[in-house]
Amino acid sequence: MLEMKNKTSLIALFGAMALLASAPAFAQAPAAPEAATATAAAPATDAMAAAPAADAPAAEAEPPQIKNAGKLSVIQMAVGATMVVRIVMFGLIAASILSWAILVTKILEFGGLNRVADGFLESYRGAKSIQDIAKVANSEEFAGNPLADMASAAVQEIELSRQAGLKISGEHRETTLHRAEAAVGAVQSSLGKRLSSGMQFLASVGSSGPFIGLFGTVYGIMNSFIGIANTNTTNLAVVAPGIAEALLATGIGLFTAIPAVIFYNYFQTQISGYGGRTEGFVAELMNSLSRQLDKGA
Repeated sequence: MLEMKNKTSLIALFGAMALLASAPAFAQAPAAPEAATATAAAPATDAMAAAPAADAPAAEAEPPQIKNAGKLSVIQMAVGATMVVRIVMFGLIAASILSWAILVTKILEFGGLNRVADGFLESYRGAKSIQDIAKVANSEEFAGNPLADMASAAVQEIELSRQAGLKISGEHRETTLHRAEAAVGAVQSSLGKRLSSGMQFLASVGSSGPFIGLFGTVYGIMNSFIGIANTNTTNLAVVAPGIAEALLATGIGLFTAIPAVIFYNYFQTQISGYGGRTEGFVAELMNSLSRQLDKGA
């Protein structure tokens, strides 16, 4: 009986020891999945936290989309400018075209005047009487030339005095020459108006062109700064088109004004030169008429 008790006690003791030996395994078994779950969750959380951080710089670095970016040209700037700047630019372009038209017209005019004047002087200096001078001056070959018109006016005045029964020679020679010189002066006055046509326009364009272009520039830059204030951005790609079109107005103003000033100075020299030529011819004409009157022509 005692042996059975002892055996039972030994079995109970071994059972308790077995339970104690298996307890740590049971205690550690649930912890392993939790650790694995925590370990797996940690990278996922880090990845989720890193994703916005990676996206944020990309969103900030992306520039705003610009219409026609990389395709802007001078013509597009002129056509797409604001209304005031556009009016300034196209007005200056029209003034520039007129300036070049005046240049071509004046060059052809002065070339024709000098060429015909050379031929007229050659024929005039071969005339031997007032009638010969009248014949050369009224020739169709020299029609419209200022020198021929002056000679014709002087001879016509002498002929009118003769037809009126006035004495044109002797003691009345000075009076006759004075009337002839007055007739020549009237032709010279009309010649001055003819040669100076268009010069005032060139002077106005040359003096005011840069300031008109500058007005367009100021207005365009003002609009660009207003756009900066409204969009709350200082990105150069956003404001560059407006500033570029504003500066284009100044460029067109200078392009219009500089040739106008050059043309004005050039034609003033031409007018002065031709004026000196007419003054010399008037003196030559009066001397010739005075000789003919002294001869009793």
